[in-house]
Amino acid sequence: MHYPLFIRIQSMILMSSSVIFPFYLLLVRQIGDSYAQFGLAYGLFTLTSAFAYLGIGRLSDRFGDRFLLMIHTFGMALILLYVPIVTEISHVYLIQIIMGVLGALQKNTEKTVLARQDMAPTTIGRTVGHYHFKTSLWSAFGIITAGYLIDFLTIGSLFYLISACYFYVTLRLWFSRPRPLKK
Repeated sequence: MHYPLFIRIQSMILMSSSVIFPFYLLLVRQIGDSYAQFGLAYGLFTLTSAFAYLGIGRLSDRFGDRFLLMIHTFGMALILLYVPIVTEISHVYLIQIIMGVLGALQKNTEKTVLARQDMAPTTIGRTVGHYHFKTSLWSAFGIITAGYLIDFLTIGSLFYLISACYFYVTLRLWFSRPRPLKK
């Protein structure tokens, strides 16, 4: 995958997930009525991610990073359309399982794209540092902006807006031409 495109895509993905995470916690808290339900919901996310990683590495080598990122962004776009209308804790559990798989796709692909870059061993740390700097800036911008947007909009509209961001990223990935890896 073309590295500058990867940086732009990851910045949008991380900004989008950072925007919804604090507000998703509030939404889950309104639906569940105990800490046990809340703990189970997040435990399901982590447990699902752990098992998903077992197959995702092979899928990445077989189908490519771009394809897996497209699955992640399209899946997130769809699931976020469902979040604002959730009323039952069992629906939250299902969302957590789906988001666990999607999150594992994104995290694994993020690392494989970075590992596939043709970099000198002495500049890898700097490259990774710059990558995290750029993506973290967008995350901070997104979180701060979301706080103000929710004052003017509903919390549900925030999930629809971020769903649109994920659809946009999916389309960027879909219409970008894959570039061969440097050897």
